[in-house]
Amino acid sequence: MTESVSEKTIIHSIERAALQTTFVIVDLEGTASMIVANAISRADLVIIPTQGSQLDAVEAVKAVQLVRGQGITFGRRIRYSVLFTRTNAAIRPRTLQNVEAQFAANSIPMFGAQIHERDAYRAIFSFGGTLATLDPSEVPNLATARANALAFTSEVVMLLKDSAKPKSRAAFAKAPVEPVA
Repeated sequence: MTESVSEKTIIHSIERAALQTTFVIVDLEGTASMIVANAISRADLVIIPTQGSQLDAVEAVKAVQLVRGQGITFGRRIRYSVLFTRTNAAIRPRTLQNVEAQFAANSIPMFGAQIHERDAYRAIFSFGGTLATLDPSEVPNLATARANALAFTSEVVMLLKDSAKPKSRAAFAKAPVEPVA
């Protein structure tokens, strides 16, 4: 379901969609706003996409703080994890390694899978369709992109299954995240 929503209608839209399907995916801009906060309040899992740069890491930490704050406000644990996107499958730059180390030091969960920079992902917007429907003769390394997407999807499903298990209030009430320097 794709529809125009506002901060006033997003909760109703999410709840209505949840009655119609198993998974509801809400894709919002990364800036902190009431519409984002309202969507987070209903989430079983918040995926925080970021690139492996210091500037992106600072913005990801702001998103982590917002998720943790919403969890405290609503008295429940809201699971979240940082997803590194547009990474190089062959090279792990020191800047990315540094950001990962800072997140780990601050107990910020990260996906094991990363969405690598691949032509197949750009091809979805150029040719339309999905990774499953793209033509391998038109898109190089399509099988590798599909495997990358499957690894990410499998991890999302695992996190969602785990989040369905009951948790104690103390599990989500960690100390506030310190900004990444």
